[in-house]
Amino acid sequence: MSIIDIQLAEKKHEQAIFECVSMAYSMYIERMGKKPAPMLSDYSKLIEKNVVYIATNSEEFMGLIVFFPKRNCLLIENVAVHPDFQGRGIGRKLIEFALNFAKKASLQEVHLYTNELMTENIRYYLGFGFVELERQLEDGYRQVCFVKPL
Repeated sequence: MSIIDIQLAEKKHEQAIFECVSMAYSMYIERMGKKPAPMLSDYSKLIEKNVVYIATNSEEFMGLIVFFPKRNCLLIENVAVHPDFQGRGIGRKLIEFALNFAKKASLQEVHLYTNELMTENIRYYLGFGFVELERQLEDGYRQVCFVKPL
């Protein structure tokens, strides 16, 4: 596999981001009975705020991560890997990028959340060293919130 480059998303990446998120999350629509929250985000605004990072190789868009500092922590709002590249460590590289960003910014911990029905994600984040913090209802979605101290 070629080298993965992670960089700040630009306006020109908006369509690829939208397609990646749609393809990565569409499998959950039937399970949840509605579109997952990341499919409803305004990526144009998020790109303008400089909180979207993309993973590419020399030719292809592979995935993205959305994160931003919030008080003394970094909040990861979304990690999406295009289905063609899932299972190749792209998600891990994106999360490691965010963890390194948080460490360089001297933040104390990293928070993220997933939907309660996305059981694969819950197992993945626990395996990554995140600890379940709480479960809550937000905007009609049952969230499982995680924390990873740095």
